[in-house]
Amino acid sequence: MATGANRGTPGAQPLADTDAVVLVGGQGTRLRPLTLSTAKPMLPTAGVPFLAHLLSRIRAAGLNHVVLGTSYRAETFQEYFGDGSRFGIEIDYVVEETPLGTGGAIRNVADRLRGSTAMIFNGDILSGVDLGALWRTHREAAADVTLHLVRVPDPRRFGSVPTDLFGRVTAFVEKSDDPPTDQINAGCYVFERSVLEAIPAGRVVSVERETFPGLLAAGAHLHGYVDASYWLDLGTPAAFVRGSADLVQGLAPTAALPGAVGVALTLPGAVVHPESVVEGGSTIGPGAVVGEGARVDGSVLLDGAEIAPGAQVVRSVVGREAVIGAGAVVTDAVIGDGVRVGARCELIGGIRVWPQVRIPDGSVRFSADV
Repeated sequence: MATGANRGTPGAQPLADTDAVVLVGGQGTRLRPLTLSTAKPMLPTAGVPFLAHLLSRIRAAGLNHVVLGTSYRAETFQEYFGDGSRFGIEIDYVVEETPLGTGGAIRNVADRLRGSTAMIFNGDILSGVDLGALWRTHREAAADVTLHLVRVPDPRRFGSVPTDLFGRVTAFVEKSDDPPTDQINAGCYVFERSVLEAIPAGRVVSVERETFPGLLAAGAHLHGYVDASYWLDLGTPAAFVRGSADLVQGLAPTAALPGAVGVALTLPGAVVHPESVVEGGSTIGPGAVVGEGARVDGSVLLDGAEIAPGAQVVRSVVGREAVIGAGAVVTDAVIGDGVRVGARCELIGGIRVWPQVRIPDGSVRFSADV
């Protein structure tokens, strides 16, 4: 387990009358081929499923009852987390039989809630927001819904959420070239249960396009909690490897890191040659091998991956039992499970290789010399 400030505050005072809801039903298409066999929140991230990091933060904040809204590969969540007792929480599961959108997924778990308030989390967001402060802001403002908002350098890529001087949300603005604010929806909300239960049941509902604008039009109090904490959407391969590296290096908070914070995380059973370089927050998974003269920087090697002597792997994910041949270069890439990358190949610039593919020695290159 991590230590110090990175660990959080296990045993915090419970947030009164409040459930946690984590939405983990998406198929993670932007992360393929990694998500062909694994639900996105279950991808090994800094040594454990990403969801374990989020649940550690939820527990540290004093939220003890968690409802997981699942769909894609729903059985894998219960197989790993069970009833939650091993993680110091209680978990209920709700399976979404057909896609319902974010709003529909929130409404779909209503009958499992116990308190008058629910804190909702998107299951693919890595965040350092102070959950206790978010909850207190919601209560003090007597809001119907409170949204965690973050400021981003280029809000044109997102919908924006302006607030007034008192923190009340005034609008929800779709992506535009001239957004009215740099504040965006960070994917974490506090709902009063009565508001949550008013979302239409059994159909697709978008909170951004239907629920929130409708509440504003009806005069409801939507409040914005704006902070400058760590925030990252792990929906793309580049963000996934960055988030994993940030967790390993202690830049992002967790109480679930299976080792000490540092330049790399080497899990039990991995073999790293003393004449190799492993850095940048890389994770070397169980049974993985890093050969002599190889370099692994800011990357994730899944179980049993092999990096042959002299190979370089930078800002990439190498799947289970995949092999990167001697002298190969893999940069900003996703290598699927069981792939064999031949010696001296160069796979760079966002390339994705589907599982079990065989790439012969020297057959894919971006430079002329072989």
